[in-house]
Amino acid sequence: MAKTPRVFITRRLPSEIETRMADLFEAVLRMDDRPLTQDELKAGIADCDVFVPTVSDDINADVIAAAGPRLRLIANFGAGTDHIDRGAAYRRGVTVTNTPGVLTEDTADLAMALILSVPRRLIEGDRMMRAGTFEGWAPTHMLGSRVKGKALGIVGMGRIGQAVAKRANAFGLSVHYHNRHPVPAGIETALGAHYHADLDEMLGCVDIVSLNCPYTPLTHHLIDKDRLARMKPDSFIVNTARGEVIDESALARALETGQIGGAGLDVFENDAKPHDDLLKLDNVILTPHIGSATHESRREMGEKVLINIRALMDHHACPDRVLPPGKSFSLAS
Repeated sequence: MAKTPRVFITRRLPSEIETRMADLFEAVLRMDDRPLTQDELKAGIADCDVFVPTVSDDINADVIAAAGPRLRLIANFGAGTDHIDRGAAYRRGVTVTNTPGVLTEDTADLAMALILSVPRRLIEGDRMMRAGTFEGWAPTHMLGSRVKGKALGIVGMGRIGQAVAKRANAFGLSVHYHNRHPVPAGIETALGAHYHADLDEMLGCVDIVSLNCPYTPLTHHLIDKDRLARMKPDSFIVNTARGEVIDESALARALETGQIGGAGLDVFENDAKPHDDLLKLDNVILTPHIGSATHESRREMGEKVLINIRALMDHHACPDRVLPPGKSFSLAS
């Protein structure tokens, strides 16, 4: 690698991170914040030592094939790497890193906010007030569901799943979870969590489902029409993981027909545009992929990107290297 690596960054990052990038490296910074086209991604990756994409960039095999001989590292600004063809990267000898850990608390906060908001119909009430249709308190008006005493089913008991479980305990929810394997007994005891080896069985016995698993081929449409049918008719589902984990079309039908009670979604199959039928429903809260959208999280993500680039420069192993494809990922990953 060149003494001062050329680093191409695909989106605007927090100003303090961009400043440090410019101080430390030959940084190619963005002046606007629109997602780059495939041709623009190819042009950027063709002449750099380090490529810094985000979840909004489709770094497929064609983009990686356009990389020049200098490329050594794809330092992803984000924890998920399903938008990167890691197989193509590794075949070229390019390391892929991410920014794990720093998103945990903020994503868990949002998941808990949705777990509280959906049963109590908070956004529906907000819309009513803004529309001027509220006519005063009444004993049966805007009735929702109490959260305390309900059973929460967590799909994916990794860092974020465990952080959600801690918050759920504080609100009086009982915690159930599904992973490919149980978490250590000490963690189960500390969280008061009950393990379900069978996801279908868990879905039928909990009142709220929180999706906190990674997106892999195994979790594509993990929640489909058949699994939605196993849920209680007054149950709720929250997704702060990846949009592709739920079949949105099936979810919209389940919400519209009353097959389940409601949903809170921060992620969508088509990232910027939820399924049209979801937009028509009052019993779903839609947030614009803000699970990790805090000043603190974004700064810490940038710091991790910097650390991985510096490690490569210093001929050390990158601390956040992503496992090559073909490894066995659990729902706790």
